[in-house]
Amino acid sequence: MPKPEKQLAYENARERFGLRGGSDAHATTRSPSLLHNVRHIRGTAYSGPNKGAEVLPSLKTKLISLLSAAVFMCLGADCALAVNAESGIESATSARPNAQAKPATLAQEEVEHGPTQKPVEIARPFGFPITNSMVVSWIVAVGLVLFAQVATRHMKPVPEGAQNFWEWLVEGLYTFLEGIIGSHLVQRTFWFFATVFIFILAANWEGLIPGVGTIGWGHQGSHGFRIDQPLFRGANADVNLTLAMALVFFACWLIWALREDGLVGFLKELFAPKGETDGLMKVVMVVVFFASGCLEIVSILFRPVSLSFRLYGNVFAGENMLDAMTTLVPHLGWLLPIPFYFLELLVGLVQALVFMLLTAVFTLLICQREAEEPATSGA
Repeated sequence: MPKPEKQLAYENARERFGLRGGSDAHATTRSPSLLHNVRHIRGTAYSGPNKGAEVLPSLKTKLISLLSAAVFMCLGADCALAVNAESGIESATSARPNAQAKPATLAQEEVEHGPTQKPVEIARPFGFPITNSMVVSWIVAVGLVLFAQVATRHMKPVPEGAQNFWEWLVEGLYTFLEGIIGSHLVQRTFWFFATVFIFILAANWEGLIPGVGTIGWGHQGSHGFRIDQPLFRGANADVNLTLAMALVFFACWLIWALREDGLVGFLKELFAPKGETDGLMKVVMVVVFFASGCLEIVSILFRPVSLSFRLYGNVFAGENMLDAMTTLVPHLGWLLPIPFYFLELLVGLVQALVFMLLTAVFTLLICQREAEEPATSGA
């Protein structure tokens, strides 16, 4: 009978490993021959110093070649890092001028967009500097003086023309201020408040005339021709003028306060307690009103700053807005600013009115005697 496949595979494996047959004796007879062969192979591989000497040089050669390859690889990597570092330094140094040039370019573009905060000096006769805002303020002042002279040169019982307009303006301002600070105080201070209102209003509106800020010396920029040194500039867009008017008011305010209240009354208005108190409460009120007077002095000293920067900031912002609308859309620079011109007309009127009212109220607060006069006369 034929043998099964599993048995045939088993016998073939036994023959391959020297275990032919099923008896153990035959297996033992074959096993010594296997051990002898294995020992012979090991002996031939490791017998004698000559064989070891032949193997060691090959190992040394391989190790030396590996070490040399590793050294060359490390040197190559170091060279590559050095080259990259040098290229990075060169790129960084080459990028620095570009980085420095870019802010300069951006700064130049920012300078190109909008009027500058500092007025431009256009002349220096005899060492006296004349700026473009000073020229506009002089033009406004001379224009107002000439208009007042023309309007009042030939006074008529029934006013007409320039005389009618001038009388309407002065009488309207006088009546308006009289209702706020009283008749006694308005007689002493009307000249200043009316002059300040008319001058600020005329200067604000004069700055909107075409040619102010657009005639002068400049260069060709990315948005067309840009004016670097305008011949004319809005007078109140210069903080020097607004601060000068605020300081003049501060000096006038001090003179009016001392004239109306005297030195003792002036100090009482600042530090003396108001109302009638007795005992410990009177001492407390003295301390409280003294501290309040110290705070009032600080606020009084900051009034010129607030007055000047409020007027200057609004007028300068209006100039920047009109300039931005002019350069916003190409070929429409003549159309877009028109609505904002009407807005600036209103802002100019409001700012002149605010400056006049604030100065009038500050004067009224220190001259409290006039606050009781309208109420007494009305009663």
